[in-house]
Amino acid sequence: MAAAQTAPVSGQDQEQINALVEQLQTLKSSYAQEVRRLRELDMQVQALQSRLAGKAAPNTALPAPPTPASATTPGSSTVGNEANQAGSIADAEKAEEQAPTRSMQDALLQEHAVFDRKLTVENSLSYSRYDRKQLTLNGFLALDAIFLGNIAIENVKSDSLTYNFAARYGLSPRLTLNLDAPYLARQTAYLKGGAGGSAAAVAEEQTRGNGIGDISFSANYKLFAETTSRPDTVLTFGVTAPTGRAPYGIDWKVLERGDDKFIRFAVPQKQPTGNGLWQANIGVSAVKTMDPAIVFANLGYIHSFPRRFGEIDTDPQTRTPGEVKLGNSYYFGAGVAFAFNERTSLSLSFSDRLSAKASLRNGDLPWAKVIGSDANAGTFNLGVTYALSAHTTLVTLLGVGLSPDAPDYSLTFKVPYML
Repeated sequence: MAAAQTAPVSGQDQEQINALVEQLQTLKSSYAQEVRRLRELDMQVQALQSRLAGKAAPNTALPAPPTPASATTPGSSTVGNEANQAGSIADAEKAEEQAPTRSMQDALLQEHAVFDRKLTVENSLSYSRYDRKQLTLNGFLALDAIFLGNIAIENVKSDSLTYNFAARYGLSPRLTLNLDAPYLARQTAYLKGGAGGSAAAVAEEQTRGNGIGDISFSANYKLFAETTSRPDTVLTFGVTAPTGRAPYGIDWKVLERGDDKFIRFAVPQKQPTGNGLWQANIGVSAVKTMDPAIVFANLGYIHSFPRRFGEIDTDPQTRTPGEVKLGNSYYFGAGVAFAFNERTSLSLSFSDRLSAKASLRNGDLPWAKVIGSDANAGTFNLGVTYALSAHTTLVTLLGVGLSPDAPDYSLTFKVPYML
């Protein structure tokens, strides 16, 4: 008996096989979405019937939808067709289970990058409150109980309102481009009392400032997709342009309380809206699904480039050119998000940012560090997302400062519109 020989597969046949495999995968994905939609509709119908009947909905399962008939070729067996259909159903149900709900995707968008949306336009409004008091003692302690000298109280209260326009555009399933353009309105009140030996004398002065802030451009690149053993990992890199009003070279005015000059202090004539320097940042974020929640974390580095200014002094009577270099910053955070239902989710997280001291230089002189310019801003964040429609979500974020360098609290409302 002659041995059967297998004919070699031509390039055209291989291309046809690849095209059919791709069509099969697309149909499996569509079938999974249809199964999920059918189950959602069945649950809605049962809930409506229960409400009308005044009793709980019966716990009945939706019958499996009919499997579409498969085209057969001469020589194919019925058993093979049934096996293929069973495999398609299993793959569809598995894809359905792995697909995140709408509420989890909305929560994920706030802490991580989402690549399955072509365009997202986001409008947000944020308010933050900052209140710091400082007690200055100039004297000595007599008899271990009586303080002899001057007591001065300084207080700075700041309110900031920020509108931010953001756009996220997906170039590919692994790359998105981002734009953030803020507009700030700030008001700061300076209070000082007790100077000059008069504890009853108190003076207050308010300054304001508004305008466009520093615009940021960034990109997200998916390094690894989530599997059973590793999280979904995204690399972020971006640049911030000094489009806002820089805090350097703003003239300060000296205030005195009458002729007795008990209180004499200086305040800026207007508030800045930016940091005045170019900055570049790189970071990485990771998300792992742990049903019924997701756990996320991020880590990043911000580098500030030195910049020369024609005026860095606060005295309006003098002109002092110089160079400014902000300290580099490191940020990190972690949290967890829970889905209450298809529309609503809750997230809890902690974030911190550590900044080194800034430096100044006049001419060719060495850099001089600015004492007290380093910062550690830790914040606890509570967020709630709610899907308003198929394309719009309402995001509410509350941040509570955990360190003196962080705002006392901040409240943010975001409305992303997704296409």
